[in-house]
Amino acid sequence: MTLPQLFHDGVLATGAATLLYTTTITLATITALAAPNPDQRRNARQVLALLLRRRSTN
Repeated sequence: MTLPQLFHDGVLATGAATLLYTTTITLATITALAAPNPDQRRNARQVLALLLRRRSTN
């Protein structure tokens, strides 16, 4: 493989990971807002808290 091919493959992998993460966040948000069951809403909020927690830069 050449360097441009490796760069292209890396960009595609990064794009796919970003799309998967965004889809996960969106579905968890919709579930947290629209779930009919309070337990499901609470669980979805906990998942969102885990996915969106800020990392310290120590």
